[in-house]
Amino acid sequence: MQPPANNNTKIRPKRSRGILKTFIFFAWVIALFLLFSNRQSIIDWWKLQNYSPPATISALATDSTMTDYSRRVFYVNQPTLDKENFVQNCPNSRKEQSIVLGCYHSNQNGIFLQKVVDPRLYGVEQVTAAHEMLHAGYDRLSTSERERIDALLEDYYNNQLKDERIIETIDAYKITEPNDIVNEMHSIFATEIPNLPTELEQYYKKYFKDRQQVVAFAQRYQSEFSSREAAVAAADKKIAILETQKESIEADIDSRQAAIDNKRAELEALRDTENISAFNANVPVYNNMVVSFNFRVRELRAIISEHNALVERRNAIALEENELVKSLSSDVSPINQ
Repeated sequence: MQPPANNNTKIRPKRSRGILKTFIFFAWVIALFLLFSNRQSIIDWWKLQNYSPPATISALATDSTMTDYSRRVFYVNQPTLDKENFVQNCPNSRKEQSIVLGCYHSNQNGIFLQKVVDPRLYGVEQVTAAHEMLHAGYDRLSTSERERIDALLEDYYNNQLKDERIIETIDAYKITEPNDIVNEMHSIFATEIPNLPTELEQYYKKYFKDRQQVVAFAQRYQSEFSSREAAVAAADKKIAILETQKESIEADIDSRQAAIDNKRAELEALRDTENISAFNANVPVYNNMVVSFNFRVRELRAIISEHNALVERRNAIALEENELVKSLSSDVSPINQ
């Protein structure tokens, strides 16, 4: 007789398949989250797969001390550096109010820089590259980060900015590009102002290894214009003073000439009447008048000579400035001071 079957064997629930599905689900969620949060980096990686920056572009990134991140932002926009096609690529460049010569097409659709060959303007390409890269960087900021940076920029502009040229630049943008004021502040402050509040300095380390080097380029380039403008203004002021002095001396000479003419007529009358004693007494007076007259004439000639030499120097400086403007472009010029 067979022993009774053991009916007390435990039956385990089949959970492994459900756990696997749950694991796969969460893995997909995590993967999608990582994909979404890093979508820009993935897009950048894809765009840069077959991109090799020209030597001139790579040099601009190096000269402006771009970080690995900002260099990637720069390269993704496949920047070009030329003069022939600049205006076609940047049709609104004539409205540019800052000291840069470039443009950025929004949504990472390109950075265009104008080539400048005049060695006196060395630095404008580097500053422009940094300026336009920052526009692309600003485009990438999250909503919360942009709000934070906008607040810092506006606070600095409203309470700490003292540079009159940059204040005038921002004021000009309020007229030409009223919807992009903070965006322009984002690029201008970083590339043209030496000292910024600590939070902004920390933020810009994301883009530059040494921001001061970019600022130095901007100051060097701008000084080529501002120094000449200051020299022309000083010359104009001195020329105006010399012209006033010249007019005053000319009026004095005319008055002295009339007095000499009268004195000569008086002497001739005394001689004709043979009033020798009176004639002899007035001769020294007449001669002193002539000496004083001649002295004033020499003063006038010296002032005219100084005036003409100063006008010549002033015009030479103005010509240099015009040549600098022409070397930038027949269509683009830096903001007037």
